[in-house]
This record gives sequence, C-alpha cells and structure tokens, in this order.
Amino acid sequence: MGRTLDISLADAELRSALDEGRPRVETTSLVVENMQCGACMSSIEGALRNVPGVLDARANLSARRVAVTFHPEKAQSQALIDALSGAGFHAAETPETAASQSEARADDLLRRLGVAGFAAANVMLLSVSVWAGEASDMDRAAASLFHWLSALIAMPAIAYAAQPFFRSAGGALGSGRLNMDVPISLGIILATGMSLFQTIRGTSHVYFDAAIMLTFFLLIGRYLDEQVRLRARGAAENLIGLKALTAMVIGADGTATRVPARTLVPGMRIHVAAGERIPVDGRILDGLTDIDASLITGETLPAAGAPGSNVHAGTLNLTRAITVEATATDDSTLLAEIARLMQSAEQGRGQYVRLADRASRLYAPAVHVLGAATLLGWMMVGAGWEVALTNAVAVLIITCPCALALAVPAVQVAATSRLFGKGVIVKAADGLERLSEVDTVVFDKTGTLTRGEPALRNGAEIDDDVLMAAASLAISSRHPYSRAVVKAARDRGLDIIPAESVTEVAGSGLSAQTSNGERRLGSAAWVSEGTSSAGAPGSLFYGDGTAAPVAFHFDDIVRDDATEVVAALRAQGYTVHLLSGDRPQAVAAAAQEAGIAYWSGGVRPDGKIAMLERLKAEGHRVLMVGDGLNDAPALAAAHASLSPSSAADISQTAADAVFQGQQLAPILEALKVARASQRMAVQNFGIALAYNVVSVPLAMAGHVTPLIAALAMSLSSIAVTANALRLRRRKLALEPAIGGGQS
Repeated sequence: MGRTLDISLADAELRSALDEGRPRVETTSLVVENMQCGACMSSIEGALRNVPGVLDARANLSARRVAVTFHPEKAQSQALIDALSGAGFHAAETPETAASQSEARADDLLRRLGVAGFAAANVMLLSVSVWAGEASDMDRAAASLFHWLSALIAMPAIAYAAQPFFRSAGGALGSGRLNMDVPISLGIILATGMSLFQTIRGTSHVYFDAAIMLTFFLLIGRYLDEQVRLRARGAAENLIGLKALTAMVIGADGTATRVPARTLVPGMRIHVAAGERIPVDGRILDGLTDIDASLITGETLPAAGAPGSNVHAGTLNLTRAITVEATATDDSTLLAEIARLMQSAEQGRGQYVRLADRASRLYAPAVHVLGAATLLGWMMVGAGWEVALTNAVAVLIITCPCALALAVPAVQVAATSRLFGKGVIVKAADGLERLSEVDTVVFDKTGTLTRGEPALRNGAEIDDDVLMAAASLAISSRHPYSRAVVKAARDRGLDIIPAESVTEVAGSGLSAQTSNGERRLGSAAWVSEGTSSAGAPGSLFYGDGTAAPVAFHFDDIVRDDATEVVAALRAQGYTVHLLSGDRPQAVAAAAQEAGIAYWSGGVRPDGKIAMLERLKAEGHRVLMVGDGLNDAPALAAAHASLSPSSAADISQTAADAVFQGQQLAPILEALKVARASQRMAVQNFGIALAYNVVSVPLAMAGHVTPLIAALAMSLSSIAVTANALRLRRRKLALEPAIGGGQS
C-alpha cells in the first residue's frame, strides 16, 4: 500500500561517484525528430544505454525528447547523437531549440500536405471522369490516358509528400528493427505499385486516387498530431519563453552594455527597465518598484520591490527602472531549476505509461502478421490478388498503436502543465498516480500548515508609542520576532525611525543608549534584570527603565486558507492529521484554528514515520505535506508527498511535488488533477482499444478501404490527445477519497 524511496541506477552511481571521487555524472536532453511510437522509444533507450559511460536513458514520446544520464569523461553529447543516428534516429542537443524544431517539423509537414492535397484533388477529378466514362462506355484509350495522367501527378507527389513516413521506416529497417511507419510506408508503396502495374497492363483496377488520398489523410493526422504536441508540449519547455534573452549590464565606469543573459555571472550590476523581465536571480540595489512574481509564487497581486529585495529570473518589473546585482548564473536560476524539475517529471513514466509502452512494442510484428494473414486468407477463399492486396493494405494502415502510445504521455503532460500553472511542480514519475490514491492527509505545522513566520498575537494590548519604540530597535535585526514587531508597526501605519547605535546581544536581544538611559528589547530576564538569559518561548519584552517591561507575545499563524482547505478535505472523506515537533500547546492551537481533529505535538522524525506506518497498517494511503529537514524521512516514507517551495532542499528532493505561494489551495488542485488524470488515462486506453477492436476485424473482412483506414488511424491518435488536452481547461471538483477515510 505504501511506497519506499526508490534509488535509480543513476542516483546510485552519482552517490558512489561523490563518495569515492569517481567521475561526475551529468544529464542532458536530446530532441529526437523521428520518434513516432513505443517501439521507437525502446530502440532509442536501448541504443543509448549501449554507449559506454551512459547510466540511464528515458524517452518521452509526447515531447519527442530523451533524457540521458552519463559520465561526461566517458561519453559526450555527440557520441549520444551518433549512437541514435546509427539506430536510424535524427537527434539534436539543446532542449532550448525543441520548440523551434517542432514548429519547423510542422511547417515541413504542412508543405507536404499542400502538395498531397493539390495532387489528390487533380487525381480525383481524373478518377471521377474515368468512373463516369465507364458508365457510358468510355473509350479504353481515353481511360488509359487518364490513368497515365493520374500516375504522372500522383507518383511524384507521393515520392515527396510521403518522405516523413519513408525516412522513418527506412531508418528503422536499416538498424534491424520495426516501427509503425514501416506498415504505413508498405501500404502506400503497395497501393502505388499495384496501380502502376495495372496501368501498364491497361486494366481498370487503378488506385492512384487511393494512394495519394491515403498519403493526404496520413499527413493530415501527422500534422494535426504535431500541432497538438506543440500545444501540449512540456511546461518546462514553455518556460524558455519567459526568459529574458539579453540584459543591460552596467560597467565599472557607469556605461551600460547589452549582453546575452547566458553570459551573466554573480556580481554584475544590471539595469532593468519598467516592463522588462528580470534576466537573472539577484538582489535589488537601487529603485522602488512592483514585481509580478506570479510565475514563482503563484500570487496574482504584484509584490513590492525595494533595495535589498531578492528577485528571480522570469519575473516582470512593472513600475519603475531598478538596478539588480546578479547572484546566480543563467543556468542556476530558480527559473532554470523549475524547468529541470518539470522536465524530470515529464521524462519519467509511471505504471500506466509503462503498460502502454509494452503494448505498443508488440504492435509492429502483430501488424505484419495480420496483414499477411489477410492477404493469404482472401487468396485462399478465391478472391483475386487485387482484392487480397487491397484488404491487406487497409489492415497495414488501420492497425497502428499510436493512439495507445500517446494515451498516457499526453495526459501526463497536460496534467503537469495545468498544475504548473496553478503553482504545483510535479517531480516524481508516478507522483500523479499515487496522489490519486490517497485517502489521508498528514500536515506538518511550522512552515506548512502555518506560514512559518511569527506574528504579534497581543498587538491590540500594546500602545502605539510602545510599539513604535520597540520597532525602532527591532528594525535593526533580522530575527523573526524582530521582523514581526516591525510588520505589526507598519500594519498599524506607524512611522519607524531606526534607533542609533543599536547593539544586538546574541541569545538575549537588542539595546540602544539614549539620553534617558538604555532601551532594551529581548528576553524577560535580560530586559528586567540586565543579565544574559534565553528568552521565554514565544515572547519578547520591551523596557526603557521607566516602567514595567511590556510583553510581546507571538504565534505562528496558520495560512489564510488552511481552514477552508481542511474543511474541503474532510467534506470529501479524507482523514486529516497534524504532526509536529513543536510544543503540544502550539500544535493544539493550530489544529483547533484549522479544524483538524487529530493532532500530535513534540513528535520526532522517527515518530512521524511510526505514525505513517500505523496509518498504512490500518489500510490508509497517506499524503504527507511537510517542509522541514525533520520531515524528509516522512515525505519519503509516505504513499505520496507534497512540499512548499519554502521547504528545505532535502524535503523538496524527497517530495513528489512542490507547491508555490502562501496558500494551501494547490494541494486541493493536485488531488483534483491527479484523480482526473488517471480517469482520463483510462478513457484514452478505452478509446485506443475500442478503435483497434472494431477497426481491425472490419479491415480484415474487407469492409474498410485504404482511404477509410488512413482517416480512422489519424483520427484515433488525434482523439486521445485531444481528450487529454481537455484536462488543461476543464473545471474540476474535489472527489471523495477512495475508500473514504474518517473525518
């Protein structure tokens, strides 16, 4: 029922390399132009894994990419490309160009489609004339002339327009394997060759119209499929459009020079005009502005940007020009890391994808067996070779696993793309599958259910003068309680004038000398007695020697929508728990505010794992939501896991998905999309299987012409991909938990 933390071969090799000083490991992404089906995926992965130094290779049919993990000292990108070339595949590096390559492929298909359509229209006109002439005893010489004219139009058009199928099939056969373009090409060639033979013989059984229309319909399907791929392409690839390609760098002499964003290094000063995207992660040096950071935080409202504020690549400078100091290189920005996380999620394959892959790999030999059986069967029952061959061609065309191969990858890409737009980055290959199965949600408290930032609890009891005086000291410190005092003063609209000569005593508090004596903000013992002591949990005290110290009490308040999210989960039968290592009193208060009935405080990391194991033993499938270093083991041990973007790196690594922003609503969205995606994957399997179950017997029985077969095959692939794309716009509701937990 649960899950253990799997360590892939690449991960094991990487850890071993780090431990023993062995060569480092890199991962690159290659775009494979002629990856068409599950058999192609198997061949690509096998060819790459045979390259010395390659640790792992994972192909993604929807995005036509393959992720390769390798030792750079033993293998280079060119060796990987050469290996794919030897297997009959055209590959290129740099995922940044994948979009333009996809567009170029679509344009090429469109040109070939135009040629095929023009030729098909003319050949059909000649065919109609022949058919009409036969009804009126057309002269045999005239009919033969029209057949030759059809050949002169159709054969060059087919030779050009069908090149995508011929090249793919030739590459597969040249490397000793089969793919689904082999039967497609065989069908086109057989229909054309048979028509030429009949034209030379002077008979009436000519199929140039069928051959060119077959090519035309196949190209329509391939072109629309390419367009759908462009629309459903991975969200990581779409992030490239959010990068600023150039940056205005300010030199030491004050001159500004525009340079490529990829050349930026930490320490460079960059001028960002209003309306421009920030080209690199950095820190504002000068200027006040508003930043549209919805890409990073998921928040729709702009955030204030001031000197000292951190900004990220891809965010938009809205109001005024600012000067930013770069703190990262182009490939180490948060935007680049998000792209890598998204790409990792898209490259992975869960159990549904693996099932589709295995099924599609069996199709290529099955198609040829069915085609041969159709040909022999019709000839054995006494049909002429023309009829037998025509039916066999229809079987070759209509029996295609493209719909099955696309059934799950298309859903996976659409789901991860939608979740990314909602602030959720799916990292694990089978994360959506496991998220769809949970019936229990366990929250950590600090930084997860709560904001992880203390807020002044008793502000209404503190006078403005006292709050302003305390804030004048607190503004000089980065301590969380000090920041909370400053925030409370600003929220009240008070003017904060920083105190002079403030001294911070570690573990005690802040002090400043004035003409009236010393003012202090810190622990109770230090403020009232002047002796160093640790502050009381959750409190600060302010004193100036003229009156009794004033207490400032703090709480880590729950996120704004925590109550609504918990209520929505419980309403649909999810069991909700709160586990925290914090003080039981604080955990109880947070649980009561959020509406969580089951809670435990002071829980150590091993205690969290024990709780998860107990829930698993009771038959629950647990979603763990946590952010701290102590949550990482529980995140790995849970059936599924989520982590906020503010979490520790190790927690984000262990989690299946990371959500952005200050709201918990992305958790509901992840559960909604996960359930919908699995249901849609099953629908796509049904569409693909129903298509084959119905169409193949009809084709073998002679009820499907090659033209109808081409149209049906194309429409089946388009149907499953279009069905998956509905997930990106569809309005979803949270469904009841599977099995229905306690509430």
